[in-house]
Amino acid sequence: MVNPERLLHEFLELCRVDSVSGQERQLCDLLKARLGALGLTVREDQAGAFGNGTAGNIIAHLPATVPDRPRLLFCAHMDTVEPGRGVKPVVGADGIIRSAGDTILGADDKAGIAAVIEAIRVVQENKLAHSGVTVVFTIREETGLVGAKALDAGIQADYGFVLDATGQPGEIVVRAPSQDKLTATVYGRAAHAGVNPEAGINAIYVAAQAIAAMQLGRIDPETTANIGTINGGKAVNIVPDTVYLEGEVRSLKKERRAAHTALICRILEETAQKAGARVEVNVELLYEGFDLSAAAPVVRFTREAMSLCGLEPVLTQSGGGSDANILNARGIPTVNLATGMENVHTTGEEIAVADLVALTRLVLELIRLAGNG
Repeated sequence: MVNPERLLHEFLELCRVDSVSGQERQLCDLLKARLGALGLTVREDQAGAFGNGTAGNIIAHLPATVPDRPRLLFCAHMDTVEPGRGVKPVVGADGIIRSAGDTILGADDKAGIAAVIEAIRVVQENKLAHSGVTVVFTIREETGLVGAKALDAGIQADYGFVLDATGQPGEIVVRAPSQDKLTATVYGRAAHAGVNPEAGINAIYVAAQAIAAMQLGRIDPETTANIGTINGGKAVNIVPDTVYLEGEVRSLKKERRAAHTALICRILEETAQKAGARVEVNVELLYEGFDLSAAAPVVRFTREAMSLCGLEPVLTQSGGGSDANILNARGIPTVNLATGMENVHTTGEEIAVADLVALTRLVLELIRLAGNG
């Protein structure tokens, strides 16, 4: 019942709408109108107030036609990374959708949005029984899951589905890491680099010594760490007195994340103390991880729906966070479904039309299965 031509037209239209993180207003207005026309109750929250964004999250609801069945929530994010302005999607003769080559495509995550809209159209056109559907389109996912973190705590569902994983439809992300963000400022002492360098304490050198002592990259099969930015110094003839570092630690095991974060902090502090410098370190937990077993009801439900629509279920894990991390932490058991998008965050981003159709059929089957039992 999915209309592939209509679905493709919807997706291409969404890709042409600029919606880089923090500037989702135009897309937000379009989607609110779409969902309202499909008979959902639609509201926009105040998440945009955080960081001077132009739009909030969309929360829409389709009331159940059958009682006492699992309530479903579908989530995708409206924002894209740069370069994401003036996207010109092109459908190739090979059935692959790409940008013109100078921007991203925006399948991350407009493929998920298009799939949800088309599936709900089919439900409404055919008056299919359903158990109630909540649709959440978030802002600023790409800049730290900002929209999801600001969602109303009162949103309820029995099973959640985030449509935001790379890979082929059929892949189900059931494990994802928690993440710490580390920021550190090393304070040394300034001096003239040519006249009296002995009087100075080189903050960049201290930071470099600390970084060299850290274990970074792949720590173990479930844990990674990185120092991603370093900034400091004023001029080549001044011993730098300040340097600023940013890094992260991720792990599928929160104990490993916490332990490695503590180790990095200790190395910074001990190195600074040894050099006569000082360091201030701040650690922020950006999001909790999740780990759903194969026996979890939401996983079993998803696998059943996939089998019904001809997909081979494959349980996977991710090294990154998504809105699914936030929803799981809020008490809504949520999986992250692969959409078919590939090479995301690059100008080589692409998605096959066939995968977009398969994803949409899966969303529709999830709704039908919940309604029919």
